[in-house]
Amino acid sequence: MKITKEMGIGEVVAKYPQTIPVFQAHGMGCFGCAAARFENIEQGALAHGIDVEKLMRDLNEAVEKA
Repeated sequence: MKITKEMGIGEVVAKYPQTIPVFQAHGMGCFGCAAARFENIEQGALAHGIDVEKLMRDLNEAVEKA
């Protein structure tokens, strides 16, 4: 796994731009908001009521395909 739920949202998007559609598909389209700068993936997902494990699988799948 290249991406972990402890990683920052902004960090992941900067390093792996191909994850943007995955975040959006899961209902997390707030990359420009202040919280994305300091929240990790797990915190952001929980705040939005998103299944963290499914999000992590999809994010890592997107990175592996690239």
